[in-house]
Amino acid sequence: MAWIQINTTVSESLAEPLSDAFLEVNAASVTFQDAQNQPIFEPDLGTTPVWQQTKVIGLFDAKVDTQAIIQMLVNIQPDIPANRYKIEPLEDKDWVRAWMDQFSPMQFGKQLWIVPSWSQPPQPNAINLMLDPGMAFGTGTHPTTAMCLTWLDQHPPKGLKVIDYGCGSGVLALAAQKLGAHSVTGTDIDPQAILASQQNAERNHETIPFELVKTFQSEPVDLLIANILAGPLKELAPEFNRLLKPEGTLVLSGLLATQANDLIAHFQAIGIQLTTFEQQEEWGLLAGKKHTNT
Repeated sequence: MAWIQINTTVSESLAEPLSDAFLEVNAASVTFQDAQNQPIFEPDLGTTPVWQQTKVIGLFDAKVDTQAIIQMLVNIQPDIPANRYKIEPLEDKDWVRAWMDQFSPMQFGKQLWIVPSWSQPPQPNAINLMLDPGMAFGTGTHPTTAMCLTWLDQHPPKGLKVIDYGCGSGVLALAAQKLGAHSVTGTDIDPQAILASQQNAERNHETIPFELVKTFQSEPVDLLIANILAGPLKELAPEFNRLLKPEGTLVLSGLLATQANDLIAHFQAIGIQLTTFEQQEEWGLLAGKKHTNT
């Protein structure tokens, strides 16, 4: 099936209304792109990140009357004139195959691999997590997930009780389980993440309880790993302290490297000494232990 894109660049305030307009005129999908190379590292929770200048792209069947579509868009959003819209044909190819080709098995540390379901494990005797890219965050392609997986490979939690806090796709919980943890639980605020984590556990023939944060309960554990964002990590410090045994290990990622010192000081104040710092690109990972007397 042949496709076309109709797109234009708008200010931040018009991005969401224009997205709604595209959907109103039956676009198959709508995507946002940064029009000015302006990174967004930490959007507010529950929000869609947009840039000061955002390229909004609507995808349509190539058979549509593009001029009629543009006129309808102008009627809905008169602040954007017709001559601002661009029409671009898309190459007719197997988009599913092209998407799959972007993802290949990835190795973390010495023995841990993430393998898409359509690939064969490069090392059948290694620890292979069968995991497909999906809606929930965390399939190893992001530096923060990669650092957490590498840390787990280097520090196998054999015999330990583990919490994956902010489980996303469940990949860290699965890695901990495969690396010999005594028990693993996972929690997240997003029902989609819980569903994705449960499905990934089933795909890997593992039984791991995943539960929404609002109902999550746990006795103190030996290891808590949280790959979320610096703001929530800071807010959750008392909860992490409660969930850790004395001398328990805390691993934090999802933070920018520039935010590490602030988090180190914040956790030090409640008795958790973060002594390990690792960096990949602009992202950081912190790890350390809870003091015995806290």
